[in-house]
Amino acid sequence: MPNMNPKTTREHLVSLYGHVTGLKKDIASIKKNDLKHIHKDVEKLGGKIDQIYWVLLATVGTVAMSLINAYLM
Repeated sequence: MPNMNPKTTREHLVSLYGHVTGLKKDIASIKKNDLKHIHKDVEKLGGKIDQIYWVLLATVGTVAMSLINAYLM
């Protein structure tokens, strides 16, 4: 595509309007597609982190009960 330089003020404005319109479309595309995927990934990650917390809590509870049992006997 040849590099065409606008010659008049009107051509400059039309060119800038085209760039702004293109940017608006790109931003809308990012909001609709990429942010939805990121939100879903974060939700999945949150569930996995909750599972890790429960496993750690159960492990610490088991060790604490074992230590209490060994101390009392």
